[in-house]
This record gives sequence, C-alpha cells and structure tokens, in this order.
Amino acid sequence: MGLDDQLEAVNDRESFLVFARALIADRRVGQGWENDSIEHFLEAATAWADDSEFGDRQGLKDASPWKRFATFLYCGKIYE
Repeated sequence: MGLDDQLEAVNDRESFLVFARALIADRRVGQGWENDSIEHFLEAATAWADDSEFGDRQGLKDASPWKRFATFLYCGKIYE
C-alpha cells in the first residue's frame, strides 16, 4: 500500500500510526520530498493548514482529527 493509500485509510489512532510509520519509511527513501529540513517541513505544513483552513477547503471538514493531522504531516512533505 502506498503512502497516499495509507493517508486515505487514516481514521483512528492505529491507522494514524500506520501512516506515520509509512511517512518515516518514505522519508528514508527521500523521493518527492519538497522540504528537507524540519523547519521547512513545519513551515510547509503550517502554510497548508493556514491556506486550507486545516483541510476544511479540501473536504476534510468532517474528517477525524487523526485524518486532519495525518494530512498536515503529509503536506509538510509536499506543500511548497
């Protein structure tokens, strides 16, 4: 299962931890990461949260907090 699929499956604590572990493994490979430092990672994730109203504008308004935070972390990887 790919990282995108892992993200889509997040709905509780256990699935969040599965996603977090997949994100760690993905970082070790390092492909597709826009933000190499922790500062840039958190800046990107925070920018996504501000721009999307923490996912409300992207269909996450009714999503679990676990899914929203997983998306926050994922956006730290990809958001520019």
